[in-house]
Amino acid sequence: MLPPQKQGEETMMSSLNETIQREEREEKKEDGSHSSLRSLLWHGGSAYDAWFSCASNQVAQVLLTLPTSFSQLGMLSGIIFQIFYGLLGSWTAYLISILYIEYRTRKEKENVSFKNHVIQWFEVLEGLLGPYWKGIGLAFNCTFLLFGSVIQLIACASNIYYINDHLDKRTWTYIFGACCATTVFIPSFHNYRIWSFLGLGMTTYTAWYLTIASLVHGQVENVTHTGPNKMVLYFTGATNILYTFGGHAVTVEIMHAMWKPQKFKYIYLYATLYVFTLTLPSATAVYWAFGDQLLDHSNAFSLLPRDGWRDAGVILMLIHQFITFGFACTPLYFVWEKVIGMHDTKSIFLRALARLPVVIPIWFLAIIFPFFGPINSAVGALLVSFTVYIIPASAHMLTYRSSSARQNAAEKLPFLIPSWTAMYVINAFVVVWVLVVGFGFGGWASMTNFIKQVDTFGLFAKCYQCPHKIPASNHTTHH
Repeated sequence: MLPPQKQGEETMMSSLNETIQREEREEKKEDGSHSSLRSLLWHGGSAYDAWFSCASNQVAQVLLTLPTSFSQLGMLSGIIFQIFYGLLGSWTAYLISILYIEYRTRKEKENVSFKNHVIQWFEVLEGLLGPYWKGIGLAFNCTFLLFGSVIQLIACASNIYYINDHLDKRTWTYIFGACCATTVFIPSFHNYRIWSFLGLGMTTYTAWYLTIASLVHGQVENVTHTGPNKMVLYFTGATNILYTFGGHAVTVEIMHAMWKPQKFKYIYLYATLYVFTLTLPSATAVYWAFGDQLLDHSNAFSLLPRDGWRDAGVILMLIHQFITFGFACTPLYFVWEKVIGMHDTKSIFLRALARLPVVIPIWFLAIIFPFFGPINSAVGALLVSFTVYIIPASAHMLTYRSSSARQNAAEKLPFLIPSWTAMYVINAFVVVWVLVVGFGFGGWASMTNFIKQVDTFGLFAKCYQCPHKIPASNHTTHH
């Protein structure tokens, strides 16, 4: 005979499973007329799809800025912060998944259907904690995703410049803004199956290219490794790593695209463990080879010799940044669709047309602030710290603050956590640490660095951190 609490948990979860399976059957029935190949490439919802989405989305252009973070932090601190923030990010992604299941289970008991509705983080917060939390979640999440999209656009222009420098970076930003606008045609995270798979392959190639190319190149003459030597740079680097493992602002949307979202709980941790095999070797090797030169080169490609392997890495990262732009922008598209009443429209073309106004401010901001290294750190300190660390941990504590909420929780405690007291201690530590170190020190350091870049290069910089070219006439005269 099961205790009442266990019976309640099993009843709620079986009800949720039945609803999800019914929706899945209806989706497949609607999709039945389409070819099996299209379904294979286009319609994803398995645990594997979620893993690829998480791993692919977690590292994009930040892979190219992590060596600079190592030059700011020093080798040992860089490795420790990567592992620490990777595990911290996995923990808060787990909390978000628990809160999603709790919210959806409660709504299923009220016979609410989500057939034509994508659940988002701010809706989870509203359902569990009220409208005030909805406002907080909406403000932080949307601002973070907005600047996350801006960063991808800037990184596209920065990378292509290393292959073709006939156009300045600002012109390339115009071009890639138009290219990235095509993501309005991808309906939801269900449809990122092939893109997530390809995206992870691209970052894997680039990470190992950076590692092997740096080791083959060897250390530059008179290389120095002086980091950490300035507190501002130390916390700027730490905050960039905080940003690296804070890519789970789209966790709820990825979960909602799953056929069995309750399987998501540990997927982000498994994705992070794989990401460690990309970020640790590449950042370590590039920093070993180039040392303090990285302090003035926020893109690792800029220091490696140009050859076919590097050009392949640049091109693959460009394609991947297009994918990551879509990942960051799709939740913004959903929010905008809900605001204008177009979210349940089935026509892809009507929804694409309705989404276009979201891309325009992103395009504009990328042209105003073309320095993506400092923006990574500023976004990490001011937005990621709250969006994916402080808010989920606080929301989890408040959701289960009463004994009845803990007894009727849709999900039981993880096997490594012996009690609710331990759960609260961990969550409180996350909130205090990220508030003091991430938001406090990190915010001060990253904004100081950001303002310095604005003062040095100015807004609307035509070609940020571009090498000075020798005019052809001067070159001829010299000869």
